[in-house]
Amino acid sequence: MIIRFAIITLLLIATISCKTGSEETGSRSRPGKKEMAALNRFLVQKDRERIQSYIERRALNMTETPSGLWYMIEKEGVGSYLTDNDKIIMEYTCELLDGTGCYSSEENGPKELVLSRSEIEPGLEQGLRMLKPEGEAIFILPPFLAYGLKGDGNKIPSRSVLVYNVKILKLR
Repeated sequence: MIIRFAIITLLLIATISCKTGSEETGSRSRPGKKEMAALNRFLVQKDRERIQSYIERRALNMTETPSGLWYMIEKEGVGSYLTDNDKIIMEYTCELLDGTGCYSSEENGPKELVLSRSEIEPGLEQGLRMLKPEGEAIFILPPFLAYGLKGDGNKIPSRSVLVYNVKILKLR
């Protein structure tokens, strides 16, 4: 009786482990680097097309940087361009491509930050360096220059393109 129980137990264990092993190596395998790179190129291209469509619908005259940031300087400003460690105060709106508002200085008050020391989106940091005090601009940040795959966990969903309208009030 004990031998029969031991044999049945061993057969059950062998059967379960065989099924688990085949599932792990079967169709559930992870995509390789080439597949991930191709998917990333596809997503970046689709984001670019969405941005270009937004620009065309609004008849904006925007320029794209090599990094993928889109910008339009509306007012040049005065003095020198913003650089590392500049303390600035700015008015802004941040919205999604569909016009959904995310954040604004009207809602949260003017934003105070120190360039290269504040936690802001890489695309916004890059765009601010194109401005001078009292300058105004529109920046469009693709997801990889904004909050990427995660979103901000609050008002900005995963993989969102962001549109910033920015006005530099003063340099401190």
